[in-house]
Amino acid sequence: MNEPIRIYVPRDSAAVSMGADETAAAIAAEAARRGIDLQLVRNGSRGLLWLEPMIEVATAHGRQAYGPVTADAVAGLFDADFHHGGPHALGLGATEEIPYLKKQTRLTFARVGITDPISLEDYVAHAGYRGLKAALGMDPAAIVAAVTTSGLRGRGGAAFPAGIKWNTVLNAPGPQKYVVCNADEGDSGTFSDRMIMEGDPFVLIEGMTIAGLATGASQGYIYLRCEYPDAHRTLNTAIAAAYAAGYLGSNVLGSGRGFELEVRLGAGAYICGEETSLLESLEGKRGQVRFKPPLPALQGLFGKPTVINNVITLASVPIILDRGADYYKNFGMGRSRGTLPLQLTGNIKHGGLVELAFGGTLRELLYDFGGGSHSGRPIRQGVHFPQDSVAQNSIA
Repeated sequence: MNEPIRIYVPRDSAAVSMGADETAAAIAAEAARRGIDLQLVRNGSRGLLWLEPMIEVATAHGRQAYGPVTADAVAGLFDADFHHGGPHALGLGATEEIPYLKKQTRLTFARVGITDPISLEDYVAHAGYRGLKAALGMDPAAIVAAVTTSGLRGRGGAAFPAGIKWNTVLNAPGPQKYVVCNADEGDSGTFSDRMIMEGDPFVLIEGMTIAGLATGASQGYIYLRCEYPDAHRTLNTAIAAAYAAGYLGSNVLGSGRGFELEVRLGAGAYICGEETSLLESLEGKRGQVRFKPPLPALQGLFGKPTVINNVITLASVPIILDRGADYYKNFGMGRSRGTLPLQLTGNIKHGGLVELAFGGTLRELLYDFGGGSHSGRPIRQGVHFPQDSVAQNSIA
């Protein structure tokens, strides 16, 4: 018996805003009308936002991409035998060979656009939870040492070394500690956090669980901006699946070590993107900046030692525990190790998500990936990503 044809249509909210749901419905209806056995997979976006909805078809020669595909183009695509990779004016060729993707270095976003975001089985089949399993075989100090050696710095803008923060929480006294994810992505033109939460939520869950094991924290919270309803639903679905499979709870994978996790919604206050204001809000208070010291690592949520990192920082942790600190450290330059996802928005021809190792130039980013300005006006060139700090995430 032949396997059903597998077609991927993004469920990412950017693609949905461009008609991806209508495209998916049209594909299902047209396949049924033609008697074609079809498996429709709602994946995350690959990040080529000017081509959304970009759909992919699994063929014997790999996944083939087409885009942008609106609902009214679907019948013509079937006429062209696109479901077997047939040529069409909207054809983009083999997905992995599209220059925008091929020239990237995707570590944190390795699965985004490839897997079904709410399928735990798909996540595990694509190297998911290997980092957590490695961490369960290590003592907390060794986990912290791996994160420290990797050179991972906070990806929220301050670039504080994650390992130092984790080590402070590990060595802080007290029976109750917390891990808090700052998912209050409120800066204009930013969407990398949202893409992870909608396109690969398990990598964030895994990273937070590892952080809990490393620091002795038994409870985690994802503080999510209320303007992300799709991310909210996806995260809660993924968390429920992780609990059901034993990846969360009082006895993670039978290890005797526990980690609980839940999502809390913010109310849309921009100030709550600052970590201490976020903690105030989580406690049910008005979101306002706390005086420092004390640092959140010593007296954070409810006055307890707290790890607080943003989405991209925590989502970068699993690959460090899976592949090793030296593997991650080999990307980047100077004191900036690993990769950074950057968002291209505004007056740019090819807006989207680009993940690169530190050391690239803005010219490369804006011209090789972005295609230059949409208006055709020149862009200032020759600026490098900072060697000793994290570059701004958004180029608008």
